[in-house]
Amino acid sequence: MRGDSAVVAVAAAQHGVVTASHLRAAGLSRDAVAHRVARGWLRRLHRGVYLVGPLEVALSRPMAAVLACGSGALLSHAPAAVLWGFRPPREEPMHVTVVGRDVRSRTINVHRSHLDPRDATRHQGIPVTSPARTLLDLATTTPQRALDRATEEAQVQRRVTPHSLNEQFSRYPRHRGTAALKQAIRTDPSLTRSEAERRLLGLIRAARLPAPEANRRVNGYEVDFLWREPGLIAEVDGYAFHSSRSSFERDRRKDQDLGAKGYRVIRVTWRQLTDGPEAVIATLAAALAA
Repeated sequence: MRGDSAVVAVAAAQHGVVTASHLRAAGLSRDAVAHRVARGWLRRLHRGVYLVGPLEVALSRPMAAVLACGSGALLSHAPAAVLWGFRPPREEPMHVTVVGRDVRSRTINVHRSHLDPRDATRHQGIPVTSPARTLLDLATTTPQRALDRATEEAQVQRRVTPHSLNEQFSRYPRHRGTAALKQAIRTDPSLTRSEAERRLLGLIRAARLPAPEANRRVNGYEVDFLWREPGLIAEVDGYAFHSSRSSFERDRRKDQDLGAKGYRVIRVTWRQLTDGPEAVIATLAAALAA
């Protein structure tokens, strides 16, 4: 049917999601929509927002949440951090920020907030807060250690800079996330890579874990620490050691190649070494035991 074809075309451009207005524009009456819902061809996700049949993909639900909140709505907080790639996907409520309107929802956490136009953008076709604003909002709902990791990942990916993050504090001086985000971007400890490696080796020895081989070549790569028999590798890195996007990509390719050869790679950052050494040792001990 021509109407259904038009709906599928719209849905294909919006991660499988359409609104009631899209359905009306395609010529579907209220009864026609109800009939398609009863058949399962449409699935209601929110009031006035539908998933088209089997078209659900990873970004369907974030897209649906934004569409449910109307014009100008933006994905924000943790779901926005997932969209930008600052933190891994997980089961959690959707968060959407709207400006100048009172929007209510039982299934979406809606935030009514002032927003500088420069902090509204799109990523993968979804309206979303800018990377820097996303981190500022994330700071209000996320434990400090998780925020630290997300902020470091954002910097490694070159999505944010110290300047763009500091701009947030001047744009939103009363934002509740300011203190936590300032803590997350505090000056890196003055650890060189060699110093960080020495610190990790000292922790391994103090914990009486099996001694690793240091700075060995494995399948064409030099690795920081190698436990040959269990096939475990520990690499020391962090934002301070990633001066460019290319170095970040190179390390990820290295991990994939070593993983394909049967090695497990654990990356340890400078912040983990200084803020949570016990957790680092616990992770290594569990990996060696496994």
